[in-house]
Amino acid sequence: MSENNLKEIRTRIAPSPTGDLHIGTARTALFSYLFAKQNNGKFVVRIEDTDKERSTKESESDIFNGLKWLGLKEDELYRQSERTDIYKKYIQQMLDASTAYVSKEESKAKAGEQVEVVRLKNEGKKVEFEDMVRGKIEFDTTELGDFVIARSIDDPLYHLAVVVDDHEMAISHIIRGEDHISNTPRQILIQEALGIERPKYAHIPLILAPDRSKMSKRRNATSITEYRQKGYISSALINYMALLGWNPGTDRELFTLDELIAEFKLENIQKGGAIFDIEKLNWFNREYIKKMPEDEIFENVKKNLPESISNMSEYSDTILRKIIPIISERMNVFGDMKQMSEDGEIDYYFRNPEYDRKNLLWKQDSDLKVSVEHLREVARLLESVDESDFTQESVKEAIWSYADEKGKGSVLWPMRYALSGRDKSPDPFMLASVLGKDETIYRLNNAVNKIG
Repeated sequence: MSENNLKEIRTRIAPSPTGDLHIGTARTALFSYLFAKQNNGKFVVRIEDTDKERSTKESESDIFNGLKWLGLKEDELYRQSERTDIYKKYIQQMLDASTAYVSKEESKAKAGEQVEVVRLKNEGKKVEFEDMVRGKIEFDTTELGDFVIARSIDDPLYHLAVVVDDHEMAISHIIRGEDHISNTPRQILIQEALGIERPKYAHIPLILAPDRSKMSKRRNATSITEYRQKGYISSALINYMALLGWNPGTDRELFTLDELIAEFKLENIQKGGAIFDIEKLNWFNREYIKKMPEDEIFENVKKNLPESISNMSEYSDTILRKIIPIISERMNVFGDMKQMSEDGEIDYYFRNPEYDRKNLLWKQDSDLKVSVEHLREVARLLESVDESDFTQESVKEAIWSYADEKGKGSVLWPMRYALSGRDKSPDPFMLASVLGKDETIYRLNNAVNKIG
């Protein structure tokens, strides 16, 4: 092991099932996973579900599904709700050692009602620890006072449960967000009161919105489920998250998960906040789409194709395969298929377009008769092209001389519009190759008839 030759490296992620798996927790899970796997260690998932009122099975499932989709498979799984007896044992140990005590106090929830809580005896000393990202950090714990560690002997609070779990699970390295730095002195005091070994800490920078504010569910897409539903590729998201706060030390940007495991170093984690840039994430996703096998791209496109397209009587997989190179160039994510469909950028491949006849006229021409003449001649020229070789190149070769002679705009504009019915569409040669010889000639003649 590169980090420790004597002790197994064990990291953990401890999400609370009170909401979806968000980008910050997923990034923390990724860093913990990378460090563990790089050192042939174990990656532990611990569900912190002691908040019975807010914890839900739906949120727990979302966490598991998100981690699985990202490829972050745990080596061990625990739930705090199943560990009550363990916490009770440690609370009793502290009471017996007089490092903690039972305090009768007025309930904060119900005025006038007395409750018994367990408080840690805090001597008010200075606590110092070496953070693997931020270096030496020191706290004066005097102001913490004797803080509550359990509502009762059967009901531990967060700080005690975390310390006990990390000890029982032999967690060697705690990698977590910098917002947990303030929790560390309390947890160290509990560790010392129990006489247990202190794990190593690495507090990573928060993920910030473009305006450098904290990522918010209200203003930003933060749920892993959201990115999955939008059609992002999991490996692209993993790649992007790895570079949020971590620098490989080179200009390289594209990494597989295995390559990240090999390259990841805690010392290369930056201290400043990591800005979440959706455009950069989209760039990563486009790069991963480019690298996908054609069949995989097809299956993803088809899966994200709206029913308004797939249920067309004219729909065919053959046509869809042909347009993959066209639409993939304009996609950030596979979920863009929905918007492209709503914008009318896909349906015309599968059925005759609807259009306004006056738009068949090139802007420099004044008479639709000119468009009719050109459309008829283009149709005639394409009749000579072999159907088995009706490619973008062969279509262009067949009509290029004519277009060059009569004016490219005057010839190619009505051709493109007749084939697509749109002001903006791929070039007419590409459109013709996708539609095929018969459909292309049919649409050209249909446009002529439309003009009348």
